[in-house]
Amino acid sequence: MSMTLPPPERLPLEPAPRWTARLWGVLAVLCLVLFLDSLDVSMVGIALPSIGRDLQMAPASLQWIINGYVLGYGGLMLLGGRTADLLGRRQVFLIALAVFAAASLLGGVVDSGSLLIAARFVKGVAAAFTAPTALSILTTTFHEGPQRNRALSVFSLFGALGYSSGLILGGLLTGIGWRWTFLMPVPLALLALVVGMMLIPRDRRAETGGHDPAGAITLTGGMLLAVYAVVTAPEKGWTSSTTVAAFGVAIVLLLAFVLIEKRVRHPLVRFGILRQGATVRANLSIVALLGSYMSFQFMMTLFLQDGRGWSPLRMAFALLPVGLVVAMGSPVAGRLANRLGTAPLIVTSMISTTVGYLWFLLTAGDSPQYLLTMLPAMVLLGGGFTFGYSAIMAQATEGIDDSEHGLASGLVQTSGQVGAALVLALLTAVLAGAGDAGSDFTSYRPGLNLVTAVAAVGLLLNLVPMLRLRRQ
Repeated sequence: MSMTLPPPERLPLEPAPRWTARLWGVLAVLCLVLFLDSLDVSMVGIALPSIGRDLQMAPASLQWIINGYVLGYGGLMLLGGRTADLLGRRQVFLIALAVFAAASLLGGVVDSGSLLIAARFVKGVAAAFTAPTALSILTTTFHEGPQRNRALSVFSLFGALGYSSGLILGGLLTGIGWRWTFLMPVPLALLALVVGMMLIPRDRRAETGGHDPAGAITLTGGMLLAVYAVVTAPEKGWTSSTTVAAFGVAIVLLLAFVLIEKRVRHPLVRFGILRQGATVRANLSIVALLGSYMSFQFMMTLFLQDGRGWSPLRMAFALLPVGLVVAMGSPVAGRLANRLGTAPLIVTSMISTTVGYLWFLLTAGDSPQYLLTMLPAMVLLGGGFTFGYSAIMAQATEGIDDSEHGLASGLVQTSGQVGAALVLALLTAVLAGAGDAGSDFTSYRPGLNLVTAVAAVGLLLNLVPMLRLRRQ
């Protein structure tokens, strides 16, 4: 027997002082899905060496276990968010979650590297629909202001818990067998699917829009080629014919998409959303936050495992303070957002992040010590995520009509994924130019300079407008 629930706008959210059990249930489903996304990112990365040995995959093929996921995730997330607006958030979310569970199961049972990469791509495509749709359901269910800030702080907490758990579980499960890193999320995804079917409110299709197949084709093709060019450039070379051709065709398709959207009666994407300064800053801020940290984590993984000879589990514990700080600080960040607004929290986030990288640069020397250099930097980076992530997500949807929350959510998450991939590609090129580092940190300094510069640009992009506004 199906349960028909009223649309989100009828739920007694404001000014009710307490959330109902159903509201907590909806939030729990959304948080569990974010937890699984974050868990997958950190857990599978640690299992890569074991996968390569078992399936006899060369490094060039092995990297596509990560890149295949990034390709589907980053290439289709903008379309995924907008599809939820047009076809109904509940329907899109549940279908994509079922595909996510199936792809996880497939990844755990295949015996071919090619099939594993294909499963990872499908899983990335599914996540491209679940991630922006989950954020869109949250922002349309919890009204803008204290309710939404509180929900986003809980949402961010589970993202941090997923990442932290993935580091530890990746090390433990890989010791048992790498397949368990793919199979473990399956029952959790099925649980979220069943509970989501019962609790997530039904919504309606959009009355207008969705009649833009040419726009959908050019957007999908352009984004997929752009992400493909970014993730393969470090291997193939930035000036190789393949990279240049992929970027060229991507630009042509995206320009065609812009022209189509300006002429069709019901465009897939309304470009007026980019005229809001806060939305644009949120998208640039997530690039600075995720781009700098993902590149820093990649660099530290190389240094600690290849240079220092640390085991995956020991390295996981070394990076764990970032997730622990986020887990402890997220509730505080939500209350501060209610009191101060999102802009001061994002500035604080960027200050903490930039100072963390600067501290590492100033104290590392040739052989950075954990207690003196790494641990303080990890705490500061955790502070950056604590104050920044939920505030950026809130700012990205502030003042946006409910009918476009999926678009805004997909846009900010696409910026984060594609931006992080681009910064990582630049870092890879910088490290390749620096030569073989070994156990000496000196050769990693150019990469850390790049990461610090990305964070500093994010700080300036938010600090200058806030100071200008205060003067006025």
